[in-house]
Amino acid sequence: MSSLAALREGYEHFDPRAYLQNNYLPPRADFSSEEFVVPWKLRCLAETFASGEIRGRTLIDVGSGPTIYQLLSACDHFEEIVATDYLAVNREELGRWVRGEPGTFDWSPFIQHVCKIEGRGEPWQEKERRLRGRLRRILPIDVHRPDPLGSPLRPPADVLLSAFCLEAVSPDRDAFARALAHVGSLLRPGGHALLLGALGESFYLAGAARLPVVPLAEADVRDALAAAGFALRDFRSYAMPPALRTGVDDVDGVFFAHAQKPLEA
Repeated sequence: MSSLAALREGYEHFDPRAYLQNNYLPPRADFSSEEFVVPWKLRCLAETFASGEIRGRTLIDVGSGPTIYQLLSACDHFEEIVATDYLAVNREELGRWVRGEPGTFDWSPFIQHVCKIEGRGEPWQEKERRLRGRLRRILPIDVHRPDPLGSPLRPPADVLLSAFCLEAVSPDRDAFARALAHVGSLLRPGGHALLLGALGESFYLAGAARLPVVPLAEADVRDALAAAGFALRDFRSYAMPPALRTGVDDVDGVFFAHAQKPLEA
């Protein structure tokens, strides 16, 4: 069992570009069919935001990593998006993309696909411009602290989003559940939490780093949300097909959860 200290040490070798290449280029980022994992993730988010219920002033993305795909449907519904990550290399990668610097990862196929499934006929460049304009803060975070940002988020977020973070930085299921409760404190009463994550995964590769993951079952996610005081609204799962088991991890599947924080009495 990995300790928290060992996890932190392992992440010192995290390579954002290798991580992006492993997970966000073909075969996993193949948009020719909805059967592939990346289109599945994007559709989960697009359908959830299309309801119109999930909107507000601020969305916080917990453990953004070097990716922005998870924010593409969200950016139409919030005045401000706050990205966060523990690693400076990931925060720097995000900052370069926001500033439009040359040599950053090409997210245009993702943006084009989201525009297609949202079906509004919007030019993808307009969505890219909007996300860059609304992604105003990129902050350090430590989900294992009761106050993950070091100070309260003012005002609290209307929506919390987190993709493939908590299970990848927790040494065991109890630590995963505690981390979920910690980040839940960033959310206003009645706010929504949207989680994407790995099922049955024990490791993944990011360059020279081989990083442990706590293997979760669907019941672990449901139990952690309930323990943190969330009411589950929607839960979906995706089984990773053999063609996408490329050796960069041992993931069995992916989950999407939509939960809501109760209103204070």
